[in-house]
Amino acid sequence: MERTHPPEPNLVLMNNSRLVKISRYLSKHLRHQPERIGIKLAPGGWVGVDELLAACQRHSFPISRDELHEVVANNDKKRFSFDSTGALIRANQGHSIEIDLQLEPMIPPDVLYHGTGHGAVKAILSEGLCKMSRHHVHLSTDVATAQKVGARHGRPVVFAIDALAMHEAGYTFYCSENGVWLVEQVPPEYLDSDLTSPP
Repeated sequence: MERTHPPEPNLVLMNNSRLVKISRYLSKHLRHQPERIGIKLAPGGWVGVDELLAACQRHSFPISRDELHEVVANNDKKRFSFDSTGALIRANQGHSIEIDLQLEPMIPPDVLYHGTGHGAVKAILSEGLCKMSRHHVHLSTDVATAQKVGARHGRPVVFAIDALAMHEAGYTFYCSENGVWLVEQVPPEYLDSDLTSPP
């Protein structure tokens, strides 16, 4: 019987590196600078897959259809999605450009979480959570995910948000396709500092 061998470790790393590069490239152009490669996002943030692949090819960053499908399927944060036909693709959230994501208001869980770096804690306790250059503040349903997000900004701190009280006070929440909860802002009175969890 012929023995099969696993891929060479350096080949796996190269493939992973390639997929990370593609994910970053897509994030840049589907969230922030679509005009840089000559594409225009439709309402909902959608763009045709054929149009996107052709634009990438023209700008010296060719992506195969298989690579695109692998990035959408295996991205750890599910940043991208296809529509039901598979003909359109979009970033699920995180846009800095004006775009109507066509999200429906939803009732949030009682408590949501936001991860940040330790250096931002003082300002957040004073001013609340602001969307900054993005469309919304991003919130998660569990502490572990929030800690991962916070770790990207230094020593992580997790805030618990009283989402139920915010909803009852009239704040509108949305949930993206990859399960990220979105809200315009979180005033400081809805942050539970007792549940702030430094590492």
